[in-house]
Amino acid sequence: MLIFSLVLAALAALVHVVIFALESLMWTSARARRVFGTSLKEARATQQMAFNQGFYNLFLAIVTVAGIGFVLAGVVPVGAALLIAGAGSMAAAALVLFCSAPDKRGAALKQGLLPLVSVLALALSLAV
Repeated sequence: MLIFSLVLAALAALVHVVIFALESLMWTSARARRVFGTSLKEARATQQMAFNQGFYNLFLAIVTVAGIGFVLAGVVPVGAALLIAGAGSMAAAALVLFCSAPDKRGAALKQGLLPLVSVLALALSLAV
């Protein structure tokens, strides 16, 4: 169960690195605008906000990957804490999106299910 949790956490981190790239590096590109449903005018007007938000996603991915590293190195308490902080925050942010923007529920599920199941699997593996 622990390995399952780590694999899901790694996949969640990868998703958040992709989100970082779209928001911070590619925000005004046709691809990012298609993904987020924005016009070029809207993308330009929100570029600074997206840039900042992208780094938030990158930092969550870094914390999650650090947690995976600590668990694999045998420092499970530290790794578990980092995984819960990183992946748990990913899942919580997805829940906020899910509840606040009904038209973005698909996106919320895409960014939130992997970290949520990862944290639940981690909790189950630590409980035994």
